[in-house]
Amino acid sequence: MWRQRLRSPEARTHATLEAVLHGNHGATENDLTKIEAVLHPTFEAMPRNSLGRLAPRSVRHMIHNYFASQHGLLIQGLEPHGMQLNMTGVHDADILVQKMPELADVLSQVRHSVRGLSFMDVILTTATLERLILDESTELLSAAYVLNGHEPSQSISRDALQEVLISYLITFELGSKANLTDAARHQLMKESWKTTSSQSWSTLVEFEEDALNTFIFLQHDTINPFGPVVYSFQAASQIVRSMARAYGQWQNSECHQMAAELRSLDLMGSGRVPLDKFYSQPKSADYVFMESIEYLRQIGALDEASGVKSQVRIANYLMGPSNCIATSSYFSVCCLSECEGLMRELEQKIKAPTASALQLLGLVGNMSSSSVEAPRDLPEPLVDKLWAIAERHNGKVPLHARLFAQWMHFVFPNECPYPHAVEDAAVLRPSHWSGQQRATATDEERERCISEFAMQPEAAVGEPLLSQWDDGEVLLLEDLPLRGHQLFWAVLRVAVHGAMALVLLSIVLAGLQGAVGLPCCGQRSQKKHEFVLPVPS
Repeated sequence: MWRQRLRSPEARTHATLEAVLHGNHGATENDLTKIEAVLHPTFEAMPRNSLGRLAPRSVRHMIHNYFASQHGLLIQGLEPHGMQLNMTGVHDADILVQKMPELADVLSQVRHSVRGLSFMDVILTTATLERLILDESTELLSAAYVLNGHEPSQSISRDALQEVLISYLITFELGSKANLTDAARHQLMKESWKTTSSQSWSTLVEFEEDALNTFIFLQHDTINPFGPVVYSFQAASQIVRSMARAYGQWQNSECHQMAAELRSLDLMGSGRVPLDKFYSQPKSADYVFMESIEYLRQIGALDEASGVKSQVRIANYLMGPSNCIATSSYFSVCCLSECEGLMRELEQKIKAPTASALQLLGLVGNMSSSSVEAPRDLPEPLVDKLWAIAERHNGKVPLHARLFAQWMHFVFPNECPYPHAVEDAAVLRPSHWSGQQRATATDEERERCISEFAMQPEAAVGEPLLSQWDDGEVLLLEDLPLRGHQLFWAVLRVAVHGAMALVLLSIVLAGLQGAVGLPCCGQRSQKKHEFVLPVPS
């Protein structure tokens, strides 16, 4: 009986996970393998306890980075922490709280456990979140059917399916602003978009056709070549789920174009654009930047070093919430961070949460990016800064900390954001700027800024490093130490539980001593993907 009570939270979690992972649209073994391959390098570089398990902050870091890097998704409740230690946890993800409150409740208790989460726990939690997000796409598909005069129970032709898929993409991009019930209004909007924005419309259609043709190619063995080809809702659902997976990567091409436009305004290669040039783009330009000074300042995109004109940090701006689209109740689609790819490359090679300055200099000097060609010799001031970070931390540089993030920013200024410590991490959420908070400057404000800043001196080469370096450190993955009485009771609970387990185990063993062929009571079959959450105390 004691075993049943002890494992009941895990049993409930298993049941809810299996319902999501093994339902009609459940995660396949291939899905789990792909997630495992992406997460493994980061897991190797995470600080782990004596059981090889992860603390809540490390779990949050891994899951946030997975969705940001693979799908360009910013999950509500798991937004950037803004260098704050009192960050949210995985259990705070809105989609988990609303769709699977039981699992969210169990995950919330991890904070009070001394065990932490295993790597497989993280894989399955990530897969669960991914399934829930993809299920949202299926719900949106149902609305797209109705907006085009079809019922989901109907099988439809290819032409009809294409119209449905385009409607799905439009409503997906509009996010919470989409009207899912007014079919006439929706059709007028589609027609207007087709005639007034031909380039973006053709790009949208191309994405839809690629997804449809890929599906047809993969299913060609099951299609009857002699009869009329029609598509069921299940087939359409498979297509939109593949589109949802690829949407972030697809729309990131626009982020690349925007980055190229901003870099063309950066004559010194500092990863910064003078504010007057940022605002001076003609209205006929492909990109007209209109974010307000207050918005840029709050998200950490405004470099206001004394003695020089204010500048916009390109990497911080690109990763800002104003460049997120398709904002729904549960997630937003944002630009992908090239810096996270660089960090993953480092994690894969170091396989530890810390590294020596010498090792990092050798690795980073041989890393290329979209704006940096390796190999290269790093400037001496940057080399000195890295050695200073190592000295501060007893000879090792913590990879997941503010000072190393700052160092990476100056090594890769176009790719890695400056680690600005925000007062309130809410400013990094797209939803924060959708209400009364104004992110856009008026034409008059932009003109005034252009005239005021145009006469100020330009920043000198190398000046950002000297003026903006901040020695403030934040160890993002190092849990706060337990206070004395908390540590005492944590140790005592572990000791008591261990003693009880040993006593009960000896009793069971004595009772089974004469049995033939019975396995030891401590044995159980091992599943390749076993989800084991810590038992809350």
